[in-house]
Amino acid sequence: MLPRRSRITHPLFLGLLLSGIALAPMARSATDPSFLLTATAKNFDTYFPSYLANGYFSVMTSPRGTEPDRSYMVAFMDYSKGDISRPAAIPGWNEIDYNQGGGWLNSTRLGPKIFRDYSQTLDMHGATLTTRYRFDYANKTTDVQVVSFVSQADPHLAAIRFSITPQFSGDVQLTFPIRLWSEYQPRFPIARLTGAQMINAVIASGQNLNNKPIPTPDRAPVWYPGYTQVLSDDGDAKSLTLWLDGRARQGLRMAEAAALQLPAGIEVKSAKLAKGPYKLSLDLVVHVEQGHTYAFTKYIAASRQGWGGDAKTDLALAEQARHTGFDTLLARHQAAWHRLWKSDIVVDGAPAVQKALHSDLYYLLSNTTTGTAWPMGACALTPNYAGHAFWDSDSWVFPALLLLHPQRARPIVMFRHRTMQPAMARAKQYGAKGLMYPWESDPQTGVDNTPYFAHGVYREIHVNADIAIAQWQYYLTTGDTAWLKQDGWPVIRGIAQFWASRVTYDKAHDRYEILHVTSPDEAYDDVPNDAFTNAAARKALRIAVKAAAIVGATPNPQWSRIADKMYIPFDTAAQRHYDFDPSVPHDKITWMGSSLVWLMYPNLDLPMSGTVRRNDFDFQLHELKTHGDDPNEMMMVMLSVGAAELGDAKAAGHWIDRNLVGFLKPPFNVRTETVANNAGYILATSAGFVQSMVYGLTGLRIQDKGLDDAYAPVLPPSWKSLTLRNVSFRGHRYDITVERNAAGKTTLVRKEL
Repeated sequence: MLPRRSRITHPLFLGLLLSGIALAPMARSATDPSFLLTATAKNFDTYFPSYLANGYFSVMTSPRGTEPDRSYMVAFMDYSKGDISRPAAIPGWNEIDYNQGGGWLNSTRLGPKIFRDYSQTLDMHGATLTTRYRFDYANKTTDVQVVSFVSQADPHLAAIRFSITPQFSGDVQLTFPIRLWSEYQPRFPIARLTGAQMINAVIASGQNLNNKPIPTPDRAPVWYPGYTQVLSDDGDAKSLTLWLDGRARQGLRMAEAAALQLPAGIEVKSAKLAKGPYKLSLDLVVHVEQGHTYAFTKYIAASRQGWGGDAKTDLALAEQARHTGFDTLLARHQAAWHRLWKSDIVVDGAPAVQKALHSDLYYLLSNTTTGTAWPMGACALTPNYAGHAFWDSDSWVFPALLLLHPQRARPIVMFRHRTMQPAMARAKQYGAKGLMYPWESDPQTGVDNTPYFAHGVYREIHVNADIAIAQWQYYLTTGDTAWLKQDGWPVIRGIAQFWASRVTYDKAHDRYEILHVTSPDEAYDDVPNDAFTNAAARKALRIAVKAAAIVGATPNPQWSRIADKMYIPFDTAAQRHYDFDPSVPHDKITWMGSSLVWLMYPNLDLPMSGTVRRNDFDFQLHELKTHGDDPNEMMMVMLSVGAAELGDAKAAGHWIDRNLVGFLKPPFNVRTETVANNAGYILATSAGFVQSMVYGLTGLRIQDKGLDDAYAPVLPPSWKSLTLRNVSFRGHRYDITVERNAAGKTTLVRKEL
């Protein structure tokens, strides 16, 4: 006998059922609107999908809650010849379709008259998506509720429950497929194409890279999904199960399985297994009675090589999930998320900021793992930016997570330790020593996978300093000397060796320079002495000297000598820094305008006087106005942090609010790279917004002496307070609050828990 669920048959119970099937465990978050994001029928034409994820695998959302959506798995990459590595879309597991007579649900056009009383709510507190509507089509009506989640408590599992209450009696059809995706076309040899060739190839395919109206993605011709080849697949209509083994193109193996649970007492007219080149499915015909509610549940288990087993193993997991039951799995999943939210950022007096913070933390936490050595792709578990690891992981995401969730930040630094060998090989390739990490690292192998059309960024070598700084921050935060000696120190030492081999000594000026680099303002792709790069390299060298003393190693004397004489371009007359050597004209139109404000970024925080800091900030604003074009959201974050460092609470609040305008795509607050383009899911921007609270308004810095009040805290005028809840630092936990005292002065209060 298959496990069954009871059914509620009296029509009077319909309202209670639709609000209670999956919402009872959500009651806690339902009282706090800052955790709820809801789509209505007004979003049908501009629906920008969210995703459900647990750090190991994801699924995109869609309006009906039942469409076949792309799903991705951590560091599961397609390595097709001629292309860069890219996330392989695993077989689509969430699809359910329903035909009440006259047409299938997923094929029926979206419209408010067909999908009446529509709502779809992402409960971020419990990471659960609930979709409700009355499907009114072909003279028949069915009330529908869909609840889905990717388990935080059981990382190989996901589930989707499809509940129907037909307003008629008769036979209906349901299908529960696993979608076997075809390979994306056209694929371009991106590993070899120049920028001009890439643009021409895209145009020749009938596409373009121009900004698109919401919700069409702008860069789909470049950031398309990789391919998973299904090696074997099968199912059993009697046990209501499906399973498959697959492999990413030229990559790792994977597996997937599904187990279907039917409502108790349902009359099944037929149950068939359907197999084809693009779909593996269980197809049912069942008899339903008017006003009765029927809940169909699809349990999924997924795994990949190095994480889990094969189809047989996943089938056992899916069947065990069915035995455990949806309500128990959902409650376990939501409880795991509730524990994560014990560490939170709470704003009193700015509801829009609070909701944005919760959505940013939701997207960050959805992509974290523990006890692993996987990085976080630039755009999470989606194909954007090809799932590669940039400095985004080390300088943006890592610090945002570090104080709130240190164990979820740890895999980022462990990834750099795990991929030391390819970094060493790359240093040799470019005639350097030590470790030279690439601009775009494949998340599984660590090998350079920067597209050829972005070839100039191989000179954006500040990534190597960013990595060393992150390693040191992890040590300072945890105080874990054993980790530093075994894992952090080899990375820090290798990066110091790289910088010592990469600098040039200018005898005439008795200084060290770094030539031929790409600035963070990437249009300047071959300049000498980029200020940010030189300052970060200097900090990395000084970190290496400190780390050596702690682990009992002897530092190279040259590291201190280079750091002490590192040239950081400075305009004495204007009392401000240059972006790079003044021999290079600063005259291009770029999205940043200037990168001076990046010298103030918390993980670097270049020491300077208050006067210089103000002058740098003012120059940045001037250049953003005169030489800036469609600024990236990273810039908005930097300006809020810079204003906070200057003690300007009003300006800090202005730039924080500016982060909310245009960047957050409705209905689920998906952050896009700029206001004008739809390159979404960029975790660096979510992490930056979080950092503007954690390090910006608080003035806190992770320093050798501890979690230091480096700057006076500021609070935007309309805010009542800001609290970092359940912060972890060196074995202690704190609530840290920025508030105004009785005299109206903004203060920072730490309360040890």
